[in-house]
Amino acid sequence: MESTVKCLIIGSGPAGYTAAIYAARANLSPVVVEGPAPGGQLTTTTEVENFPGYPDGVQGPKLMEDLRAQAQRFNADLRMDVVTAADLSSRPFRVTLGGGDTLLAESLIICTGATARYLGLDDEQKYLGMGVSACATCDGFFYRNRSVAVVGGGDTACEEALYLAGIAEKVYLIVRKDYLRASKVMQDRVRNNPKIQILFNCNTTGLFGDDVLEGAHLVENAGTSAEDHFDITVDGFFLAIGHKPATEMFAGQLELDEAGFIKVDGATTATSVDGVFAAGDVADPRYQQAIVAAGSGCRAAMDAERFLLEHEG
Repeated sequence: MESTVKCLIIGSGPAGYTAAIYAARANLSPVVVEGPAPGGQLTTTTEVENFPGYPDGVQGPKLMEDLRAQAQRFNADLRMDVVTAADLSSRPFRVTLGGGDTLLAESLIICTGATARYLGLDDEQKYLGMGVSACATCDGFFYRNRSVAVVGGGDTACEEALYLAGIAEKVYLIVRKDYLRASKVMQDRVRNNPKIQILFNCNTTGLFGDDVLEGAHLVENAGTSAEDHFDITVDGFFLAIGHKPATEMFAGQLELDEAGFIKVDGATTATSVDGVFAAGDVADPRYQQAIVAAGSGCRAAMDAERFLLEHEG
């Protein structure tokens, strides 16, 4: 079946649901294609303590249930389906769903998100939420005065290590190379912080612990005559090796940065295609926070509303 919609939102999560709330209140009758994981990454998170309005914290799935219910309250059309193809070459944009329907969208808001890159160890999933995290800002508070490890050697890893050094007792920075890729100023800050110990030429081979994470198995100088296996005792293990945005279907249609994130106009959420907007982690390689994603979802809905007003008829 083929139908036309004023505002189509691809993806859920804080950005998608917030965009739906604002678009619905603006009488844009938004349709939200929630994607393969309705609610996004927060549905796999346990305690969320830094989202405004929840002074005692909230479980990630509960937070997303609340946002979803609020979008439904304003009659947003939420569809548990996936997008299999999108043609952005002309308006209305043609979007094909896994269930077989085709939607012709007068405006489009992309909120497909990004996922943290992991090392690929089975243990990462075993201890996810029980010591393993990809967000120091989100979860660092839980490791006050404890020992943690950060994996990575770029600016993000150094920033996370410095952030955690202000909370934790000890921070190991696990770097697979014999140097840091971070900017000189970040390198100096890390090297001069007495709480941070840099482990160069090291790779993580596994994690261990009974019910929760207790430590990591490392190998130094792997594949050389100086190869050495050892363990470190840590309560938290933070991945800081980048995020992978869900933008595959938009490659060649929208302008992306070198990491695959959608480029937006600095002042708005507008993309390189008129009438297409992007919100949340899919267009945010820097902050990757639920509250930032929600705010950008609001902006995208307002941008779409203005676009439609300017292109009526």
